[in-house]
Amino acid sequence: MGFLSPLRRNDAPPGYVTPPFPSLFWEPSNVKWNLYYLGDIWRFTLLWTLILFGLFHLGAAGTALLMQLGRRKSNWKFLWTVPLLYALVAGVEAIMAGSVVGLVVGATYIAGHFTMSTWIPFVWGWVNVLVLIVSSFRISGGL
Repeated sequence: MGFLSPLRRNDAPPGYVTPPFPSLFWEPSNVKWNLYYLGDIWRFTLLWTLILFGLFHLGAAGTALLMQLGRRKSNWKFLWTVPLLYALVAGVEAIMAGSVVGLVVGATYIAGHFTMSTWIPFVWGWVNVLVLIVSSFRISGGL
């Protein structure tokens, strides 16, 4: 990640190694993983967003296929493309949303000299999914 290398924190602990993905720690364990570099924050956010978008889009594709169960056999001729199309759309949306959110949140944490837990990119992945779900509904004002 050469293009992100100038945006590194100087206060990472000596001997710091980037934790492996996903590295979500549980409080009773004594191992706590933190992210210090923008490239790592971006990568974790992007990966979580890709995973969660993929799960939700493939769930929607599965629902669309289940709704076609009682239909004619000729309808199934091209329905196998539905999960592929949904997966492609999920990937494009996740790359855009995960990159923007990961870079903005990472730059904010680095500028504020905060330590980012590995849970934060996971939570922002869910925020991205929830924004996608809410934005899929039509908003009609009653004013």
